[in-house]
Amino acid sequence: MCGFVGIVNLKENLDSKKDYLISMNNTLGKRGPDECGYYTDSNILLAHRRLSVIDPEGGKQPMTFKYNGNTYVIVYNGQIYNTKELKETLMQNHIKLETHSDTEILLKSYVFYKEEIVNKLNGIFAFAIWNEKERKLFIARDHFGVKPLYYTIYDNNLIFASEVKAILKYPGIETIIDSQGISELFGIGPAHTNGITAFKNIYELPPANYAIFNESGFHKERYWKLKSKPHTDSFEETCDKVLFLLEDSIKNQLVSDVPLCTFLSGGLDSSIITLYASQYYKEHNLPTLNTYSVDYIDNDKNFQKTDFQPNSDNYYIDLMKNKLNTIHHVVMLDTPELASSLEDAMIARDFPGMADVDSSLLLFCKNVKPEATVTLTGECADEIFGGYPWFFREDALNSGTFPWSIALKERQQLLNPGISKHINLKEYINFRYNESLDDVEILDCDSKETAEKRKISHLTLNWFMQTLLDRSDRMGMYNGFEIRVPFCDYRLAEYVWNIPWEIKALNGREKGLLRYIMKDKLPAEIVDRKKSPYPKTWNPSYLKTVKEMLTKIMNNKNAPINNLLNREYILQILETDGKAFTRPWFGQLMTGPQLMAYLCQVNMWLEKYEPRIEI
Repeated sequence: MCGFVGIVNLKENLDSKKDYLISMNNTLGKRGPDECGYYTDSNILLAHRRLSVIDPEGGKQPMTFKYNGNTYVIVYNGQIYNTKELKETLMQNHIKLETHSDTEILLKSYVFYKEEIVNKLNGIFAFAIWNEKERKLFIARDHFGVKPLYYTIYDNNLIFASEVKAILKYPGIETIIDSQGISELFGIGPAHTNGITAFKNIYELPPANYAIFNESGFHKERYWKLKSKPHTDSFEETCDKVLFLLEDSIKNQLVSDVPLCTFLSGGLDSSIITLYASQYYKEHNLPTLNTYSVDYIDNDKNFQKTDFQPNSDNYYIDLMKNKLNTIHHVVMLDTPELASSLEDAMIARDFPGMADVDSSLLLFCKNVKPEATVTLTGECADEIFGGYPWFFREDALNSGTFPWSIALKERQQLLNPGISKHINLKEYINFRYNESLDDVEILDCDSKETAEKRKISHLTLNWFMQTLLDRSDRMGMYNGFEIRVPFCDYRLAEYVWNIPWEIKALNGREKGLLRYIMKDKLPAEIVDRKKSPYPKTWNPSYLKTVKEMLTKIMNNKNAPINNLLNREYILQILETDGKAFTRPWFGQLMTGPQLMAYLCQVNMWLEKYEPRIEI
């Protein structure tokens, strides 16, 4: 896991821009605290920051390979899980391997397969490969976009990087937000439309896309999507295949040359990951598995049961750690650090995010990092197996919009009246919503319910899950900490996508099929436990703190947030402890305190990135 940057100009010599490259690469120091490296030539500059996970000595980057009179150079961020199969193909074709790093296998596999390499990979990745003889750059991103990659084209230069902050270090590149950017931030945010950012002319390479930059320009292509087809397996065959794919994904992701752990919340998903990780450790005579959970000071006193968060985690964590004999650690967070880390969380994303839902994960990873460098989590199971409340709630299913973000009127009201008259958030959201649904293939054989759930699953996978994957990558890598997501294996997602909803939601339960498959492997209390989201603080001191932070901002008439948002409405939100905003800002967790924290992040972002508003 790492970060990289690059500059390509096929018309001009880049020797004078090497200092730019160093400056850009330095912004990614937190992603790659272990090493940095550079490759420079007349038309290309590449730089890399490394977090060593596999083959610390053999995996240095940028990595160069000379083959048949040509030179290939790679910078890469990620982890390839099917290296064994790729390695066998290379050896059969007499391509020699000198290390056991996945970087070398990826580079040499590209030389062998060319652009078809993307259809041979199973993993999480973003990479760039320079072909010297053909004067061509190839960049690619994994199936679900677990690893980030951004780019812009400026003055004949293709400038790309793992994070936007690196691109912004290139002289002359401005931060501009136009009507689309504002609509993204306040209509879609903290989610975003795949392929774009809130900044004008700065783009994201979408998940499951590759691009080629050569003399004829920049050419982007999608190489994979979930395809709808009839599900013909019996119920028993379905269970067996899901179990095989899940076990295989987890075991593939337990490979590491540095300390590895799991995050254990006592929920179904993290318990499954920890079960198989613990078994793997025992089978391979590895040291006892370390597991970690996060909690908050005084949460035991202040927890409030809701439809979305029906119970706390502690009882279930104890159940699993005792069953599996893991060494469990609880990271306790308190209000002051949670609030003071909101700015770091925003900087990690380069945009306002999920407020303390982000900052808590950032602090969680920070506390685990001294003892481990890699973790496996249960992220993405709810998206793939149908675990969220909106798969079952009629109000969400009939909302006609993204079900985790239905406060359209309130979002519009949040805009400064002078801006609001030029921007119709509902219109923008409707456009993105319908554009996304147009990509869903419904089969004639689909039941009415399966067809309906294909749509909601597609939205969840391509919007909500993307937001959580962004969160995991940025909060983890800000601490030089790698988060792996076994449920996000594209093979598992492909298979489960076509399982009829009646089977997927077996017995009318969220993730019913997954529960059934695990009923003899996990305690009944875990299998039957109602979904509970990532834990947030219930300490009233947090509401008090973020309210004070936002009040202080609003008392400053020169605060930049006043140029963008509706001051009077924000004051109403403050006066009512967030209740003036009648629905959660996003998902299940971002209620009053989190909305206030989000608004604080917006002001921090405006102060730090100083975007020019262009409507």
